[in-house]
Amino acid sequence: MAKPEMPRLQQVRANLSEVANEQIARSLQRFFKTRPGEYGEGDRFLGIRVPHLRKLARAHRSLDRSGVLELLHSQWHEERMLALLIMVEQFRRGSDADREGIYRMYLENTDHINNWDLVDTSAEHVVGGYLSPENMAPLRLLADSSSIWERRIAIMSTFAWIRRGTFGPTLEIAERLLGDSHDLIHKAVGWMLREVGNRDRVVEETFLRKHQRHMPRTMLRYAIERFPPELRRQYMKGEFAPPV
Repeated sequence: MAKPEMPRLQQVRANLSEVANEQIARSLQRFFKTRPGEYGEGDRFLGIRVPHLRKLARAHRSLDRSGVLELLHSQWHEERMLALLIMVEQFRRGSDADREGIYRMYLENTDHINNWDLVDTSAEHVVGGYLSPENMAPLRLLADSSSIWERRIAIMSTFAWIRRGTFGPTLEIAERLLGDSHDLIHKAVGWMLREVGNRDRVVEETFLRKHQRHMPRTMLRYAIERFPPELRRQYMKGEFAPPV
């Protein structure tokens, strides 16, 4: 008699268990700042690298919505990451109705998308993939949120439009986040401004010359990382007059 097939979610978790590694888990605990008072406080890791998770996401991309949601609500970081990678796979292949459902599920569960890597691997594909530059209201709400992860979702979602040569949404959200107090937001905004500049230096520099003197230093450093050394020095010293 053939062995009965394992339920799909149980199979997913068995596959995760096969590649879990305690030594990697300890390293990830430190890397993602999980000690008391740090941004990832209390997060737990199985010890699985992202390439393994991407492979599993492709293998299990047909996992049903309830299974994905259970993974997303997991105490384990890698299970939440896997849920998000599956959502991205399903979004790419889904109908308009499927995409809307995935987008809404994503925004209804942002309290479980609670570390920078979880945001960065999913926001541009799901939120940026669903919204259009003419529908910025959801991103404005996220940018004004008390949740650092929702604010990071707001700016990282605009990467989808940067890739298509549309920069206005990034500049608008970046401007809303100029006064943010968290280093992880400074880094994300600076990164997205740098991506704008990689495609159109004039657009980036127009923004920087307007805001350089009151931008957080980390944000500015990330934004100008690939500028020539002398130009970086000038920006860091605030030597440019703002445009009239």
